[in-house]
Parts: sequence; C-alpha cells; structure tokens
Amino acid sequence: MRHDPFDYPRRWEADVLLSDGGTVHLRPIVPDDADKLVALHGRLSERTRYLRYFGAYPRIPKRDLDRFSIVDHHDRVAFAAMLGDDIVAVGRYERLEGGDSAEVAFLVDDAHQGRGLGSILLEHLAAAASERGLRRFVAEVLAENAAMVRVFRDAGYQVSRAFEEGVLHLEFDIDPTEESLAVARAREQAAEARSVHNLLHPTSVAVIGASTDPTKIGYVALTNLLSADFAGTVYPVNPEHRSVRGVRAYPSVVDIPDPVDLAVVAVPAESVESVLDGALEKGVKTLLIVSGGFGEAGPHGLHAELRLVGEARAHGMRVVGPNALGVLNTDSGVRLNATLAPRLPARGRTGFFCQSGALGIAILADAEARGLGLSTFVSAGNRADVSGNDLLQYWESDPNTDLVLLYLESFGNPRKFARLARRLARTKPIVAVKSGRHAVRPQLAATSAEVDESSVQALFEQAGVVRVDSLAQLFDTALVFAHQPLPSGARIGIVGNSSAIGLLAADTARAQGLQLGIDPVDVGPQAGPEEFAAAVGEALSSPDVDALVVVFVPPLAIPGTSYARALREAVVETGRQREKPIVSTFLAAEGVPAELAVTGDDGTPVRGSIPSYPSPERAVNALARTVRYAAWRERPQGSIVRPEGLHPERAQAVVRELLAGQDIESGLPLDDDDALRLLGCYGIEVVPFRNVSSADDAVAAAADLGYPVAVKAVDERLRGRPDLLGVRLDLMSEESVRTSYRDIREVSGSEHMYVQRMAQKGLSCVIGLQDDPSFGTLVSFGLSGVVSTLLGDRAYRSIPVTDVDAATLVREPRTAPLLTGYRGDEPADLAALEDLVLRIAALAEDNPEVRSLALDPVLASPSGAVVANARIVLGPPPSRPDTGPRQLRPITTPDEDSPTS
Repeated sequence: MRHDPFDYPRRWEADVLLSDGGTVHLRPIVPDDADKLVALHGRLSERTRYLRYFGAYPRIPKRDLDRFSIVDHHDRVAFAAMLGDDIVAVGRYERLEGGDSAEVAFLVDDAHQGRGLGSILLEHLAAAASERGLRRFVAEVLAENAAMVRVFRDAGYQVSRAFEEGVLHLEFDIDPTEESLAVARAREQAAEARSVHNLLHPTSVAVIGASTDPTKIGYVALTNLLSADFAGTVYPVNPEHRSVRGVRAYPSVVDIPDPVDLAVVAVPAESVESVLDGALEKGVKTLLIVSGGFGEAGPHGLHAELRLVGEARAHGMRVVGPNALGVLNTDSGVRLNATLAPRLPARGRTGFFCQSGALGIAILADAEARGLGLSTFVSAGNRADVSGNDLLQYWESDPNTDLVLLYLESFGNPRKFARLARRLARTKPIVAVKSGRHAVRPQLAATSAEVDESSVQALFEQAGVVRVDSLAQLFDTALVFAHQPLPSGARIGIVGNSSAIGLLAADTARAQGLQLGIDPVDVGPQAGPEEFAAAVGEALSSPDVDALVVVFVPPLAIPGTSYARALREAVVETGRQREKPIVSTFLAAEGVPAELAVTGDDGTPVRGSIPSYPSPERAVNALARTVRYAAWRERPQGSIVRPEGLHPERAQAVVRELLAGQDIESGLPLDDDDALRLLGCYGIEVVPFRNVSSADDAVAAAADLGYPVAVKAVDERLRGRPDLLGVRLDLMSEESVRTSYRDIREVSGSEHMYVQRMAQKGLSCVIGLQDDPSFGTLVSFGLSGVVSTLLGDRAYRSIPVTDVDAATLVREPRTAPLLTGYRGDEPADLAALEDLVLRIAALAEDNPEVRSLALDPVLASPSGAVVANARIVLGPPPSRPDTGPRQLRPITTPDEDSPTS
C-alpha cells in the first residue's frame, strides 16, 4: 500500500525544549525538505559525516536524497528538528523485513550537538513506532561514536550489545519502562528549569519600546530596571531618540552590538509582530511581553498570540506573557526588576508565581509590608508559553528558594501540575490561592463533577499543596513557612497574658484539629518581661509541645518592646528555635515586627524571626496549615503501581477504533460489549450477563448463565429506585424469571432487560472517573445508595494514583467504616477494592479519551470485590494528558485547553 509522503499525523508535530533551555520544532520530514537536508549535510564536519555514514560521504547522491526525504510515515518515519527555516537534526527509523523491529539512526548539526537533540528525537520516534505497531529498535553505531552510544545507553531502555569489527550492534524494546520514564522526566525537569534560569539570570536586557514619556509602560519598565541596579547591561530600543534615561538607545534590537538574553516588549499589540521579527533575527533567548491586547481581548487577539508564540518557539525562543507584569530576581548578583512594579522587594527565599498582572503590584507591596522577602517573582499574564509548571520545575532545583507561593486562576495541565507539585512539595512547601474554581470551561461542563469543598482540600493535600482561599491567608501561612521550622506533631502550647485571647486561640486550635499538649498558660496582665519570657521558655521546652502560640496584650506600665525582646531571647536560650515553630499575636502587628525579627546582613528578616498576626485565630490557622503539611511530608509517599495483566496498547487500539469517524464532541456512550472490551484490557471483569428482549430469551439466558440470577431494567433510573422495583434478585426458577420479566416490563414499558448471574453478597460501592476543572481526571469512591448520593459522601483522588492514594481513598468516605467491620461485621476485602481503583486509574492515565466511567455497583465482601455494572463515555480529552514524549503545550488550536505547558 502506497502512502502519501505529505500526509502524516499532525499530532506528531511538537515544540520541544532542549537541555540548554532553547526550543526547536519537531515535525515529520516531507519531500519539500530535500534542499534543507542538502544544506544540513553541507554544514556537517568531516568527522560527523564519518561517524554517521561510516565513511567520507562528501555529498548526498540523488538516490539517497530521495530515500531520506520521501518516507511513508508508516514503515519509514523521519523527524526533522527545525530551528527557523533550517533543519538542525534528523532522526529516522525503517521497519526491518515487515516485522516489529526497525533500524534507527540520527544526525545532528555540529553547531547543535550536546543540546539533547538525539535523546528527544529518540523519544518521539519510539512513540511513533509504537503507534505503528513496532516493538523494538536496532542500531548500528561505530564504537568510537561515544555521543550516540550514550544517547541509547542513557535513555533508560534495556539495551543489548554486540561488537564486530569496530561496529556496535544495539537492540532494545521501545515500550516505556520505569527507568526510561524516570530518565525522560529528569530531562524534562532539567530543560524546563534551564529555560526559566535563562529568563531569570540574563546578562543583558533590551527594552523594546523604551520611552521618554513617564506615562508610557516603556518608560516604567526601563526606569525599574535601572533603579534596581541590574547587574548586566540594559539596552533601550527607541528609533526616535539617541538615548533614553541617559542610556544610549538603539533604533532596533538588531542594531545592538552584543547578544541579548531577554527582551522586554513594551509596544502596542499591533506593533509586536514587527518587533518579533527583529528579536528572531537577533537570536534573543526570551521575550517578555508586558503589552496587552492579545488573548484577553478576544478571538483576534488570541489568534495573534498563538501565532506569535509559534514563531518564537520555532526560532528557539520562549515567551512570557503577553499581558504580563514581568519578572524579577533579587539575587545580589543579578538584581533584575523587569516588572512594572516600582521597587525591587527585599531579598528572601520565597518564589512567587502569579497569573494576574493586575494583582502583581499589590502582591509585591504586601510582601514587603509583611517582611516576606522574595527570591524570584514571575507574573506571566496570559501564560501563552511560560507557565506555573515551568516555574515549579525551576524552583525544585533552585538553591535560593525554600518556599513556593502560587496565585492561580486555572490549571492548563492539571495532571502535570499534580505530578510536579507532589514531587516538589516533598522538599519545599507550596502554598496556593486557587481562584476561579467554579468557572467551568464549556468543553468541561458536560463531564465536570461538582466536588465539595472538603474533597477539594483533600485533592490539593494529595499533591502536597497547601490551599488557601485568599491572599491574606497566603501571606499568613507563608510567614510561618519562611521563618519557622516545621512542627514534628500537632500538639501546641499557648502562652499569654490574657485568658480571653488564650481561650480564642485554644478554640481555634481544636477546630483545626490541633491538640493542646499542655494547659494554656496565662501569666496575667501584670507579669513583667522576665516572668513572661520564663513561661515561654518552659512551654517551649516541654516534651508535650510541638509548636507554640504566644498571645500578648501590652500592659500600660511597661513598653511592649521589652516583652518582644524578652520573648526573642527566651526562644534563643531554649535552643528550640530550629525545632519548634512559634507564632504570635503581638502588639496587634501584622508581619514580622522589628522587635521579633532576626535580620540578615541586609537588615531583612530571616529564618528564626517570629511572625505576628492581628488576631489569635489567624495565627493559629496559619500554624495549623503548617502542621498538616508537615504531617503530609512524613506520610509514606507511595509509588505509582500498575497491577498485573494490563494491556494498554490493546486498549488504545479499541479506543481509536471506537472513535474513528465519530462526532464525539458531546460524548460517545459505549454499549455493553465495547465497555467490556475496554475494561477487559485492564483485567476488570463484569459479572456475566445477557441482553434479552422477551420472556423466552430471559429464561434461556438464565439457563445459560446458571441459577440463581437477577433480572434488571435497562433504564438506570429504575435500577437505582427500590420503590420502582426495577431489579429482581435471587431468582431460582424459570417461572420466577418469567414473572420478574413481566413485572419489570410493566414498570419500564420496555422489552429490553438484563439477565445476570447472581454475584456474591456484599456492600454496594461505586468507583468512578470524571473530569474536574482544576484537577483533570479524578478517581472517585463511595458507597452506593440514596443517602450517600444525597450527602455527597464520595472521596476523590487525582490522576496519577499511588498505592497509598488508593488505600486512603477507599477508607475516606464517612460511610467507609461499614467496609471495615462496623458493629462486628466481617471486614470487606479492601485490598481487592484498592486493586480495582489502581486498574481504573491506569485506564484513565493511558486513555484520556475516557471522559467518564462508573463501576456501579461494585459488590465488596470478605472474599473480594466484583463489578456488576459498568458505564463508559468517550470524548475528546478536555485536559492535556501528562503522557507521551516530552513536548511543550500545543498551540495550533485556539479552543484547546488553557495555555499551560
């Protein structure tokens, strides 16, 4: 069968990040690339040609050029890495003798070797080959070609080697392994972190649109850069002036004589495209667009935004914005304030990502007022390219950041966010304000679940994220994390000079699930600083106290500063300042009062400072969040477990077959046979049943299945209503089957029914999948029944699910004690339920087209868990899956998920 060499799956195109943080565009080769291949060959050194072709190979013969540029995208596949209009690398495979193996080879331009192109081409070729039914790659490599041998060796596959006459013969299966996935994730983290490092550590910044008019954002951007005493070089770009703010200006960015790492774009939206051309020509690494008028302005602006990002990525550049407030880095060796905020905040160890430019200036001012120093700050505006996920990757390896704060309006890629957050939060706390929680996009409305607030909190905590509801709570919590150690438990002590305020603190602590390790200590309003300090020291030294709340009302006779100094000295004397966190309600101050601050060389508060709050409730609530986070960090992390007997390739083939030629925008409910096929790929069996349409059919089905049987209405509403008698159980005879069939037909008005073999007795449970606007695909669990449904008694976990997640999920609903031996009953087999949860989670991870699924009921008993009924709906994935080869967020369609990589 002949295939059109111009016709390839558009999903194979991708923008990818390289190890140095730059970008290239990957796409399959087409015949029109012949001249580009010749040009690539002409740029190669003799050494590179020798290593690739095992000989001199000074030019490409016509026959070889046709073979290289004309491929069928099935048995012969080739990917080109494009940088602008040039091909800088090629990876290809050719199927061997019609089997399931293919020979693979790579060629990389000398100027781009060492950037990770070989490894990323291998990932994309392996994914394409798997899609085409291939299972194995082979390669012939000269033994002296150490770089290419390293590409195969370090990819995480099990590579077998054979050596003959100076040539290595390599073979490996291309199915992803735990090691290959770990390698890809580590490379993804390194590349994304490097791209953000390039953004936050420029050695030169061009301000395009730098203005002499103080009312223009170009004036503000340049002024802020200069005022912060940026450690690098600043280049104003203004074609009408020879200098701006006393700094020499250039007519365009291409006229700047030296390399430009970061370009701040402060021109009207309609002029940005012309500016982009110059930036592309100059080879700028990152574009920061503070101009508005793009995606937030409507469809035309969105189209321009996507086109701009596509062009930038294709030329190796990343984009922050548009409509961004900007970025800053307080490192003394950088001093970058590329924002519209007038002051560079105090230096600290907190990283802050904010989507909203409008809130950014207020956020920075609030951080300064409370004594919270920042390491880095990024306000990404429309997030057309650089996103919060990129920043999480950067902060994970940033030695100058210990705490991460996020102000989020949406998750463009919730699965990836959950994965990154879970990993980062193991070493650095993440505190997030999540706004827009109930603003559901239209494409999610049909299958988004209404998740109650306690479950939302549980989902954030699953990923290790401390969720707060306001910016005030964000800063309250951040002050504890930034300045105090994590508590080792939930037992608190309360010391104060007011019994009323102490009582408020105690009540709030109990409401937050904290324990009073000791009775609240009230030293009385007349106690002096020494007595007050002694009480603090005694409470802090108590083995029954994990954290301390100090509530203080200054007496009239003695200055409050004396008590503050006494408090600080008492903490130091106990030696517990690195072991037990302290929060205070001191002088009604908000933030870190000077009297309670431990300052660094630059006079800013550092670790050991005691945060203060206007009320005891806010102090205790902030402390409670740190207690819950510390407990999460101490819990077993768990691991992603894939049960035995899974066949994801077969499942994906079933899904592709079912969706072929279907209009699935509103969802495609699967019939019983197709649902069973898909579930069977994951080792999930449904109690045998038959579809019948007459009493005789029902009797024959019962005889075939074996008595006892159940007869059920097809209509789910009748099966779930005991008062409507849509189900008849434990039928032991032909006559009872006929009678039941006739009775249900009268109720339902339908001839069609199910006859099903009776399953073991057990508690009815529900395991489901659905989409959530914040978290992507959720696995849910609860007990069946009207009461559970009415009360919303369901527990949720986001994909991916670990073994620990599965274990806690089936024990979390309020009715779960019924499964664990409530009132002396024999406990159900929870391990069997956990196994089902893990199988459903694997199905969702491998097949994002599964928009909703319900196993209802699952009958749980001491002997196991069996599925009696299943419903599945397929549709276009509403959130980008976190699987497959590394790539940046696709930007080709404006109606896709919100732009987060």
